[in-house]
Order: sequence, then C-alpha cells, then structure tokens
Amino acid sequence: MIVVKDVSKQYGAFSALTDLNLEFSNGVYGLLAPNGAGKTTLIKMLVTLIAPSQGEILYHGRNIFDMGEQYRDLLGYLPQQFGFYKNDSPKRYLSYLAALKGIGKKKAAGNIAELLDKVALSDVADKKMKKFSGGMIQRVGIAQALLNDPQILILDEPTAGLDPKERARFRHLLTELARNRLVIISTHIVSDIESIANEVIMIKNKRLLYKDTVKNICDSLEGHVYEASIGYEQLDSFRKRHVVLAEKQERGVMIVRFVHHGEGEPEWQAVAPHLEDVFLYEYRDEMRTEAQPV
Repeated sequence: MIVVKDVSKQYGAFSALTDLNLEFSNGVYGLLAPNGAGKTTLIKMLVTLIAPSQGEILYHGRNIFDMGEQYRDLLGYLPQQFGFYKNDSPKRYLSYLAALKGIGKKKAAGNIAELLDKVALSDVADKKMKKFSGGMIQRVGIAQALLNDPQILILDEPTAGLDPKERARFRHLLTELARNRLVIISTHIVSDIESIANEVIMIKNKRLLYKDTVKNICDSLEGHVYEASIGYEQLDSFRKRHVVLAEKQERGVMIVRFVHHGEGEPEWQAVAPHLEDVFLYEYRDEMRTEAQPV
C-alpha cells in the first residue's frame, strides 16, 4: 500500500499541489485532470524524481525516499516522454535496460519475448526504432515499464499516439496486470480509465477533488444532466445560461447535452451522467482558459 500523507509541492511562490491525502492498494487507479492540474507533479513524487515540499509518501509504512533503490526496484514507470536509441531494435533496447536493472540474460530474453508479444511488436522485434510510428514507440515504452515485473506500475499519459485499437489492447493488458499489483494511470482522456479503473482521482485547484468509484463520481451529477433540442437561433443564449457538455447536429436542430441545477423544463430529457460529463463540468473554467488564444 502507498499512502500520500499531507503532501504539498511548491516551486518558490507557485503551489503545484496542496495538502494531498491518498491511499493506494492493488488495482487500477485513474488520475484524471486537464493538463497543468498537477498530475505529473504527483507522478514524479510517487516515482521519487522530486520530493514533496511538505508531507510524506509511505510504502507499507516506510518513507519511499528513505527506501531509495529498494522502493525503485518495485517500480515500473513510463514517463510522458522516454529516451531511446533510434538505431536500436526493441529487443536490443529492452535487453540493454534489463542489464541496467540487473536482470540475467536468460530471464531477460524470456521476459522481452513475452512483453513484445503483449504489446504486439513481436514482428518488428529486430527492426530499428527510427522507422517506428509514435504509437509503436509508445508500446515499446509500455514494455520497458513492465520489464522488471513491477509491483507498482505508474504510467504518465500512456496512450499518447495510440490508435483506438491499440488503446483497447492496452486497457485489456492493464486489467490483467492489475490482478496482483498497483497500477496508476495519469491521463486527461476519460475513455482510457472509465471502464477499467477501480477508483478515479481528480485534482482541482491543486487539491484533491474526488477519489472514488466511477459510479459514485457520476452520482454527483445525478438528476442534473439533460438533453434538449435547441434551434440554431437560440443556441448562443442557451450556452450563456447553462453549462453545455456536448452538441451535435440532427435534423436541422442541435441536440445539446448540458447541466442544470433546479427544476428542468418539460421538453428536456433527463439522462444518466457519464464520467466525461463530470470531467467537463468540474474543469469547465480550466478548459475555457486553455482554449483562449495566446
């Protein structure tokens, strides 16, 4: 079990995270927030790349920074961007990393063959990575994170560059891996975690907003999500009065999905909230700021 206890992180006068308290046990945890919300800061602390300004992070009661290599030997980590040699093949690259991790040649060879099969790269195991697509490189990164059969697997934006089929394969793989280990996935793509996460963690204004099941988080908007047909001439004024989650054109009108607190209009249809609805609603101000031209 990992316990994040009263953790804050400051960079001078800037606060990246404030008074964070979390507990992780085996299973899949989705760390869901827009870019810039503090996800990567938390991930870097969990893998001991940076230390908290206040508070501590414990693994089975021991401070992970005091444990040092003993803790890192339990970790598999995929950063947003990882270094690799373009002229290496996946097999050679993973063999090199296995040697650095102290994994014997015979064991490493078996592990590498199995991992390349899991990430669907067996047929290009001996080809130079300089010719690989971004999605293929990301799959190599996932394989290297699993190389030492980690008890704790931490992935920062792991599906970047993957197509829908590859992302579905990745989710299936994570479900298998989480049977006997702790998996933390940092992402801003709701579909990556909605169907597989035991719990979802959402950070807002540098503090913990939610740590709960998908169902319980969705229940926070129960009875407040509607769909309605809105004429084009009414659309602008409607957007000003409501938090619009989605719009689609259908038969000359716009079908609008939105949040409304209070009694709904008779022509509105109440619908069950999804995790993406909560995400868009809770982070509406941050996402509006991101959309502003620089």
